Amino acid sequence: MMTAGRATWGVLLAALLLATPASAQTVKIGLILTYSGPNAQPSEEIDRGVKLYLHLHEKDLPPGIRLELLRRDDTGPHPEVAKRLAQELVTRDRVQFLAGVFWSPNARAIAPVATAAKVPLVIMNASGSVITRASPYIVRTSWTVWQNAYPLGQWAAGQGWRTAYTIVSDYTPGHDGEAAFAKGFGEAGGRILGVVRVSVGDPDFVPFLQRAKDMHPGVVFNFNPGGKQAIAFMKAWSDLGMDAAGIKLVATPDLVTDDELPNMGVSPLGVVSAGPYSVAATRPQNQAFLAAWRSLYGAAEIPDYDAVAGWDGMAAIFAAIAATHGDGDGAKEMAVLSHWRNPDSPRGPIAIDPATRDIVQNIYIRRVERVDGDLANVEFATIPAVKDPWKELNPQP
Repeated sequence: MMTAGRATWGVLLAALLLATPASAQTVKIGLILTYSGPNAQPSEEIDRGVKLYLHLHEKDLPPGIRLELLRRDDTGPHPEVAKRLAQELVTRDRVQFLAGVFWSPNARAIAPVATAAKVPLVIMNASGSVITRASPYIVRTSWTVWQNAYPLGQWAAGQGWRTAYTIVSDYTPGHDGEAAFAKGFGEAGGRILGVVRVSVGDPDFVPFLQRAKDMHPGVVFNFNPGGKQAIAFMKAWSDLGMDAAGIKLVATPDLVTDDELPNMGVSPLGVVSAGPYSVAATRPQNQAFLAAWRSLYGAAEIPDYDAVAGWDGMAAIFAAIAATHGDGDGAKEMAVLSHWRNPDSPRGPIAIDPATRDIVQNIYIRRVERVDGDLANVEFATIPAVKDPWKELNPQP
């Protein structure tokens, strides 16, 4: 015969079980970024974008699902380290998503891990065009260098500059930038006078810029990883008097990131870049994003395009979790990710092209100007709904 105490305990246990969703689970996301070393700053921006989206929207996940971010430091452009971290995340930690990845060589190293494990890899920076072809489980929410540099080359030639010199970092995105700018510039009637590739480490830009100055092109194009290298490049540009020599400077947005502009003095004034985002944009969605950013991180903190890529990457992951109820089926998750779109991103309308699993987005031509006493990338022209030009020019057989 059941005692009163046992009966009461049974009722309480049944009530507890009913109150706890049967599907309660933790979805783990492995976030691989460069958290240490001289190139850590852009990854910190991505991480902050991820955390901000999670902070605001975790409540929107299906009932019973919570997220756990597992952060891993690849320490820089070290493909072997990135691959090992990805292997540990999928085999030991059982993550359902891999994400982040600043360096293109690291992304390519992780690709076979994602394929073998059938775990989606959401790229939030690495911009080499070929990356999404390295695995059917890759989707990119950032950009490609071709998206930025190809239309910039066309625009530059349209300004009447007939000759150009390119200076890029010697790794995949730099090579992409060099080729993309040259193609766009050449198609519009321009001519490349010279090219140079510099170390991804901490190069001395002075001799390379002096070589360009001696050839006196109408315009110099630059790609580098940004951060401290961008500051070093702009200092060398100023020290050599390139502006005074009548040479213009254009670049991908990495050279004049919104968060580094305050550290560059006046040397970036007038620099034109092409990219998918600027803090100075007046879009209502961007104003809302900035308000949330400043509320969480402080009024003086400045996000950049890396932060927005982290934000949008998390939005895509949330959509995949919501659609699949976090069941961990990588194929189903990729079906959602490869068709994901967001008309209300801080950077404007974005979508994933299901044929390439790459992002389609507006590219803005921006000029560094003074806004309320501070330097800002002011968008003054829009090229709408740009797909990756490299893939358009090099279709898969």
